[in-house]
Amino acid sequence: MEKPEVAIIRMEGTNCEDEAFHAFQDSGFVPRYVHINELKNKRYDLQSFSSIFLPGGFSAGDYIRAGSIFSARLAEYSLKDLKKFVDEGKPVIGVCNGFQILAELGFIPDLDGRKERRVGLAPNGSNRFECRMCYVKLTGKSSILGKIQKDFPYMVPVAHAEGRIVTARDNNFVEKLEESGQILFRYSMPDGNPASYPWNPNGSDGSIAGLSNAQGNVIGLMPHPERVYNYFGKLPEGINKNILGKNFFDSIRDYISVKAH
Repeated sequence: MEKPEVAIIRMEGTNCEDEAFHAFQDSGFVPRYVHINELKNKRYDLQSFSSIFLPGGFSAGDYIRAGSIFSARLAEYSLKDLKKFVDEGKPVIGVCNGFQILAELGFIPDLDGRKERRVGLAPNGSNRFECRMCYVKLTGKSSILGKIQKDFPYMVPVAHAEGRIVTARDNNFVEKLEESGQILFRYSMPDGNPASYPWNPNGSDGSIAGLSNAQGNVIGLMPHPERVYNYFGKLPEGINKNILGKNFFDSIRDYISVKAH
């Protein structure tokens, strides 16, 4: 099998695309930078890629609200192609600002097939930019993340000011997401117990750190697995040193490999 190609879509203000490039490359992908204007000019056909990655950052300065301008441009140039990509079961991953973009477009959570904006990103409960390590647990259903152990805490960095996930004004919305298995990741303590601040860095409803669509091939994650593909630092004795990075990207590669056969 040829190495799968992944489109890393960027525009002014995105960051971490270099970390994502190297993470995908180290996991056996051929990554390509695709600028939003190259989609506008039809230089690339998204259907030629095996997966799409929307990186973090502050696209267009996060004016209006985080991810709104990037999502509007993406919808204008490539919404039909993106929908086809998702319907074919190909992975679409959005991290941090990318999560915000997927939420703006309605690709997550897409509960009951409703591609509409039902999740918002609000300023962190601490009212400050949070940039440090945290822990997340896989709590939802995922056909993609086969190398990630369920209900086990993985270390991963966060870096955001607007990461508090606020769900639709429906008293049972979080419960509905939980029942459907679409709360993919939750923040946790290092020992796996439920998290409060500072381990939940933003105060998200239900301690949500990541969501998927109903089909499971669209993943939005607020923490940055590409920033900790491998970890060589020292941690206090007894602290779990397992990281999300390599497991996350290797899982996407394996999913694509199985799907291709």
